[in-house]
Amino acid sequence: MSDELGERLEPLLAQRVRGFRYVGRKPLPDREVLCGILYVLHTGIQLEYLPQELCCDGS
Repeated sequence: MSDELGERLEPLLAQRVRGFRYVGRKPLPDREVLCGILYVLHTGIQLEYLPQELCCDGS
């Protein structure tokens, strides 16, 4: 995804509020997640076959 497209889409993404009492797992970067989603939609592959360089560990 180009930087220009990323900058245009950033205001559309929901802002996360991270609580201190129930911190849980750290959130993934929005841009990486969006790239993974767009790749799956564009190629039609199943999410578990997403190349590791496009996404995180998937757990």
